Amino acid sequence: MKITQVAVNVLRVPVAHPYVAAGRTVDANWHVLARVTTSDGVEGLGYIVYPRPDLMTAICHAARELGEHLIGMSVLEPEAVWDRLARRGDWVGPGGLLHCALCPLDVAVWDAAGKTMGQPLHRLLGGYRDRLPAYASDGLWYSLTPDELAASARRHVDAGFSAVKLRLGREATPELEARRVRAVREAVGPDVRVMVDATESWSLAQARRSGRVLQDAGIAWLEDPVHHLDFAGLAQLRRRLDVPIAAGEHLYHLDAFRQLLEAQAVDVLILDLARVGGMTPWRKIAALAHAHRVPVCGHVVPEIQVHVLCAIPNAHLVEFVPRSAGILTSMPRLERGELVAPDAPGLGLELDEAAVRRYQVVS
Repeated sequence: MKITQVAVNVLRVPVAHPYVAAGRTVDANWHVLARVTTSDGVEGLGYIVYPRPDLMTAICHAARELGEHLIGMSVLEPEAVWDRLARRGDWVGPGGLLHCALCPLDVAVWDAAGKTMGQPLHRLLGGYRDRLPAYASDGLWYSLTPDELAASARRHVDAGFSAVKLRLGREATPELEARRVRAVREAVGPDVRVMVDATESWSLAQARRSGRVLQDAGIAWLEDPVHHLDFAGLAQLRRRLDVPIAAGEHLYHLDAFRQLLEAQAVDVLILDLARVGGMTPWRKIAALAHAHRVPVCGHVVPEIQVHVLCAIPNAHLVEFVPRSAGILTSMPRLERGELVAPDAPGLGLELDEAAVRRYQVVS
């Protein structure tokens, strides 16, 4: 059970259909992949993924340095592991690059712990359920025309999803933003939830105007309408609009989430596994949200998020963006609009070793 080896590498995984996000072409998903091996021969894996290469090599090197301090520790003590590594890097934290470097190591330790104990992580972490409703947000970009957006949403619904999320925030008027929502609504029918993500692109005044128009268009939630640290603005929008406000994916540490929740600024809390630093702190933030009676969603990496979400009572939805499908032998399956957590020990994921070798970046 003692960790004897840690390996960390960068992978560049090409996307089948390049797209434009935030004005930049995305042609690959970049991973920092960590593997920990125990004295019993158990290997745990963990990774973060980002659709651009910025700082991924730096995160890899930071994770390698931190990983040296895992040698000799037990995979059955992930709290102690996380605390030791966080203390090693606390002079550049909390948050930021430190948490992004901690995350793949933390997930790999939990994966190895689950495999050592013969339990899937969703059960080891709490076992509240084994599946969760999922929404699709892959390929629903603001670079698409309304007709292209509607067609993409329809394909997701045909694949079994009962909810989709669009990126907005680039149109000149609220009415043009609503036109995109209505195009999707017409394509998917009345029973599919249509959420929107404004990607922090509006001022508070713009968010008030657009929010009113979009809620009349029938959206199911409004995500990141203003800057993630504008807790007062988010709280004001929540009071003035009927549509639920979702936010949180850009926050890093427990105290920031506490301030957001105490400001009563969100109806739905979104957690990014990399930014919060892995499963260990994720669980604490989710528990804090539960104390405030706020449901929790995950941000991307659904094959990992499904485990932590299925472990807690206040999980809401899992975001399905299969950015890592190219390095896995399979993704968790979708059944009647729900993502099913694998029942194999640990994460229940298996790397496609040939793909990992093919996509590994020498660094």
